[in-house]
Amino acid sequence: MLRYVGARLVMAVPVLLGVTILVFSMLYLLPGDPVQAMLGESATSAEHVERLRRELGLDDPIYVQYARFLGNALRGDLGRSLVSRHQVLDEILSQFPATAELALASMAIAVIVGVTLGVLAAIRQNSWLDTLSMFVALLGVSMPGFWLGLMLIFFFSLRLGWFPATGQGGPERLILPATALGIGAAAIIARLTRSSMVEVLRQEYVTTARAKGLAEHVVILRHALQNALIPVVTMVGLQFGYLLAGAVIIETVFARQGIGRLIITSILAKDFPLVQGAVLFTACLYVLVNLLVDISYAVLDPRIRYGAK
Repeated sequence: MLRYVGARLVMAVPVLLGVTILVFSMLYLLPGDPVQAMLGESATSAEHVERLRRELGLDDPIYVQYARFLGNALRGDLGRSLVSRHQVLDEILSQFPATAELALASMAIAVIVGVTLGVLAAIRQNSWLDTLSMFVALLGVSMPGFWLGLMLIFFFSLRLGWFPATGQGGPERLILPATALGIGAAAIIARLTRSSMVEVLRQEYVTTARAKGLAEHVVILRHALQNALIPVVTMVGLQFGYLLAGAVIIETVFARQGIGRLIITSILAKDFPLVQGAVLFTACLYVLVNLLVDISYAVLDPRIRYGAK
């Protein structure tokens, strides 16, 4: 097990290095002079531009800039916001709990709804329940998150008054945005769970378990579902990245605080160090989640870790 985890950690290193290169390169993808682009009309003089250039270290050779950026990032120093003058990492960490709360609640909805619909559709294959489950999944895939969010606000906040429409707070303010963000992922998980379960239910060991007289729920939960979940776990990891990206829109629609909204406001304010730091933080979090997904394979299927080189 430790060897398997160690191999996956080593494989994550070049991925994280590539992430830092891409995030660092963002500065040079801006058209024209990046300092002029950040300052815009607020550039009062050439001295103002040069002062910011020196502050950001943009007057050094590019390889020196990248080495400094990488070294600072490894120490947790992502620079200082041009607007608030606070440390970028402090700004990100102050917003991260709200995004984590939304992403985890959305993932919980996605997994519970998706796996339940997928399993029901598989064990009642070609029945009305199968058709209904897959129809609901198709609707979930087809609806954009921002549109679903607006519809949820209209019906459950404005018309019925069951939930608050916007803002932070208790669980009642989390239900609508988490649902709007999680339904699309739930639909994808449901379709994959169904196809995986249908394939597993045809395997000989499932037939043997039934022939031994085991109860159907034992066959489904203990013998079929565990093996069917291996490809689903992969999709859950990928969908977590989708949820982090989708939080940008959902946090805006529901006027919630979070990293997504922080990125939007930073882009509008041309606060590039904060944009750069938030993107790097989110990308590294995504890599970490996928690393945990890889490790979970070894828990679900010991053959994977024993076969690891």
